[in-house]
Amino acid sequence: MNAELAKLITMLKPAELGTDRFRGDSHDIGTPQVFGGQVLGQALYAASLTVDCTRPPHSLHAYFLHRGNVSKPIDYEVDRARDGSSFSNRRVVASQQGRSIFNMTASFQKRESGIEHQLPAPDVPGPEGLADKYDLADDVLAQMHEKLSAYIKRDRPFMVRPVQPQDFLNPQKSAPLKQVWIKANDSLPDDPLLHQALFAYVSDYELLGTANLPHGISFTNQGVQMASLDHAVWFYHPFRVDEWLLFAYDSPVSAASRGLARGMVYTQEGRLVAMSAQEGLIRVKD
Repeated sequence: MNAELAKLITMLKPAELGTDRFRGDSHDIGTPQVFGGQVLGQALYAASLTVDCTRPPHSLHAYFLHRGNVSKPIDYEVDRARDGSSFSNRRVVASQQGRSIFNMTASFQKRESGIEHQLPAPDVPGPEGLADKYDLADDVLAQMHEKLSAYIKRDRPFMVRPVQPQDFLNPQKSAPLKQVWIKANDSLPDDPLLHQALFAYVSDYELLGTANLPHGISFTNQGVQMASLDHAVWFYHPFRVDEWLLFAYDSPVSAASRGLARGMVYTQEGRLVAMSAQEGLIRVKD
């Protein structure tokens, strides 16, 4: 298996410390704090281990409270808030050295059938033939700050192929809409929980940056401060993250130094399998 993907799978499965208590290792991906998707994935995995396997997660709602330290493990405490006839609910608090850095509520549902409808997938080119977002020419990398260049050149567990390529050096103003194909770098086991935990991880890719598009800025610009505040995911149909998924993002509003972004996630066959939303802090210094 791809080395980075194998490392991520191991990292996302927290170790049990006792009843409803877990600990996960942190992974340095080149950012100054723990990547939010890591905490989302580990927290969802920990919560799922306390629920009957016949009830997969259908939603999660999370808040990021403090930056996580990439050199320290993260402890997860799960509260079994409810186990009803159809739904189970879990509350998770993540902490480092006794300080809460994140909390999440996740809901689980036994599988049921019912009425169905969905918005159609956007009509965009497929992933074949599109370039990876981080596959940049050497002359472009040479113009970047050393830390940013190193971050971009890192091996990654997922392939990211934007339909609309991004100019890292000179971002242009555009409508707050974009579509990105994302897929794990290797085949994965047939474990639905693993695919959902990996989805929670990758759901933090690209999302908040959609709110920057109308302003022609990105996290690479000097003077731009960005941080995730809250995050939500809804699951509707089974899927595999080792098959191409189309993330269709939009940002309906930015105000009060906060931006909101949403993502609808489709299979290549056009089935809407999941949705995500995130509000984040976006400060631009004069």
